[in-house]
Order: sequence, then structure tokens, then C-alpha cells
Amino acid sequence: MDATRQTRRHPLRAAAISGGLVLAAAAIGNLATFANLKTWYAYLHKPAFTPPNWVFGPAWGILYVLMAVAFWRILTVSDNARNKRFAVTCFLVQLALNASWSVVFFGMNSPAGALIVIALMIVAIVATLIGFLRLDRIAALCLVPYLAWVCFATALNAGVWSLNR
Repeated sequence: MDATRQTRRHPLRAAAISGGLVLAAAAIGNLATFANLKTWYAYLHKPAFTPPNWVFGPAWGILYVLMAVAFWRILTVSDNARNKRFAVTCFLVQLALNASWSVVFFGMNSPAGALIVIALMIVAIVATLIGFLRLDRIAALCLVPYLAWVCFATALNAGVWSLNR
């Protein structure tokens, strides 16, 4: 296959793919989180800057919508296959790390392990932003709030680990 070949997905198919993948990551995270929110997590010492639990649902809801829109834009943009393959791969890696973080932090009750996952996730999000920027500026901008929130979540995660080790 020629690396300069233009690739583009049908917009409705791309919407189903992007929405489905992001929804799957959110569902995995929610399953791991809710099972341990009122038990293990409720008894942890948390940093003073920890928001109330009700903030996380709306924040993540908005971020997941932005992620799906960004990925949809990338799937529907025409560009050479190599740039697109890099951007899509980075997005899928960060999405897998996103779902994994909840499993490690909440499901495995491991703030230390989750710190490793979230550090890798930040690297993957930055790579995704770079890949998206090469293809579509708006798609990249959609991920900026996500990166900011994950940096904040890293501070929360580090605080929980530090206060409970």
C-alpha cells in the first residue's frame, strides 16, 4: 500500500467507531470506579484540593464527548496514511490507558500503579495531540481540556498515593 494514499472514512461510520470506542473506555472505567467508590475510595485520605465526587461525572462526560468528536474528525480527514496511522494509533493507546487507569486505581486499589499508568497516559495524550495537530487543528484543540484534566488527576492520584502509603 502506498504511504501517500489518501485515506478517509464515511462520516457516519467514523462517528460510530469513535463514539463506540470512547463509550467502551468510559464504560470500563465506570465499572471499575463505581464498584469501589463507596467502599475502598471513601475511606482513603485525599488531598485538600479533591473536588466532590459529583464533579467527576460531568467533567468526564464532557471530556469523553470532546475525545469522540476529535477522533471522529481525524477518521474523516483526508491525509496521507502514515500521518493518520500515527494519530489513530496514539489515540487508541491513550484510550486504552484511560480505561486501564480506573481498573488499576479503583479495581486493583493501587494508587501507585495508577500513577505509572497516568504518567504513560500523559505521554500518549501529548503524542496524540501532536498527531492530531498534523491533521486537524480543531481535533487537537478538543483534546487540550482532556490533557489539562489528566494533569490535575495526576496531582490527585499522587496526593492519594502519598497520603495513604
